[in-house]
Amino acid sequence: MSALCVLRTRCFLRQVPRGLPAAMRRHYSLDVSAPLLRTQGYVDGRWISAASVFPVLDPATGKELARVSDCGPAEAKQAVDAAYKAFYSWKQFTAKERSVLLRKWFDLMTLHKEDLAKLITFESGKPLKESLGEIAYSASFVEWFSEEARRVYGDIVPSPAKDRKILLLKQPVGVASIITPWNFPSAMITRKVGAALAAGCTVVIKPAEDTPLSALALAELAEQAGIPAGVLNVVPCSREKTPSVGEVLCTDPLVAKISFTGSTATGKLGGHAPFIVFDSADVDAAVSGAMASKFRNSGQTCVCSNRFLVQSGIHDRFMEKLSQAMDAELRVGHGLDPETTQGPLINTRAAEKVAQQISDAVSRGATLLKGGKRLDGSFMEPTLLTDVSTDMLCMKEETFGPLLPVVRFNTEEEALAIANASHVGLAGYCYSQDVSQIWRVAEALEVGIVGVNEGLLSTPEATFGGVKQSGLGREGSKYGIEEYLEVKYMCFGNLKP
Repeated sequence: MSALCVLRTRCFLRQVPRGLPAAMRRHYSLDVSAPLLRTQGYVDGRWISAASVFPVLDPATGKELARVSDCGPAEAKQAVDAAYKAFYSWKQFTAKERSVLLRKWFDLMTLHKEDLAKLITFESGKPLKESLGEIAYSASFVEWFSEEARRVYGDIVPSPAKDRKILLLKQPVGVASIITPWNFPSAMITRKVGAALAAGCTVVIKPAEDTPLSALALAELAEQAGIPAGVLNVVPCSREKTPSVGEVLCTDPLVAKISFTGSTATGKLGGHAPFIVFDSADVDAAVSGAMASKFRNSGQTCVCSNRFLVQSGIHDRFMEKLSQAMDAELRVGHGLDPETTQGPLINTRAAEKVAQQISDAVSRGATLLKGGKRLDGSFMEPTLLTDVSTDMLCMKEETFGPLLPVVRFNTEEEALAIANASHVGLAGYCYSQDVSQIWRVAEALEVGIVGVNEGLLSTPEATFGGVKQSGLGREGSKYGIEEYLEVKYMCFGNLKP
């Protein structure tokens, strides 16, 4: 595969949600340095081919970008064995030695940020500006955990006996299987792998079949940074081989930890975040937060606001300003077009789901204020609905697309009842200038992350995780590394006075 792929794509320039102008042909080139465009698996420090390959497509055009080795259970087992062998030497590295190597990996990611961002844009459809933001976010986890590696502290506990000392030691758990989604193909890897490697664990990464190129590029840079063979392994595979590869990564007795972010069908995960705007809110701030929270990555993030609840007294002003913001700020097109803010959805199945939710809502009495059309391929118009009720699909199912449904409510109690009527609980948002109300609502929301007068929340310094069926454990922050450590109690007895 050449490092230069020239694609003909249909590009939608300065398209606003009211309609799609005539498509214009443009040439977009995936022009990245040759070492970063990897198409083989990476196991035990070697690039390996599989018996077959699978295509990686540009979701904006449907055109093939590359053909990647379709690893199966044999390659997955080989990767687990390599990680297990490497674990016994990697855990002997001092915390400082691991920290230095992670810092080198961070420096290389920062150095190659433009190429890494292009890979994200081409394989996921994300606008280039957002892809550059993801690389900065992705690298920040490697930087954070390079520093946290040197802060894994144990405890000396006061003993009830004079001739004993009680020590609590923290040690790495072992091999970690890392299974990641397509919507943040770089950051979802580093948020997990940075913590695992800092703790002294080794990893086997299975990236999403839609976005393996970003994972393989990260492996190339990890190798350049000097991370030893077997410490980090990548086994890309097609959708068809995912079950058999996943079975190895989840059931092999040499695997001590599984870190998974993905679909509800696999891990009972999900977002479906409520976004509550109270009468006392700063309307302009609420509109700005709604735009950022809903339309980032075309609505394809697990912390995207999904259910908008707006109190009656502020409802009409909010809707007017939100409609104006959508007209002014949203442009649909190929991610490499500098004016694009809304790329394609990841595939046509995703676009069909959004279209189905819109159709269901309108058939049940919702009013379509803006957008609503399915465009070419997997593109969708950003859509605004009002007169939404809780019996509609968009209020019951996570959308993962550019659909913004608004429910009018009257009381705080009513809003909380609607917000908490979900089996998932990752993120929630509320806009208010009433401090007492902010505390009540933030504590009452059944979620793991709360944004108060803020629509963008994620940062490596803070925890990321949810409640209910939005997953177990936490990533990021000082607690993220704890997921890859176990506590060993050592009793040192028969000490002489």
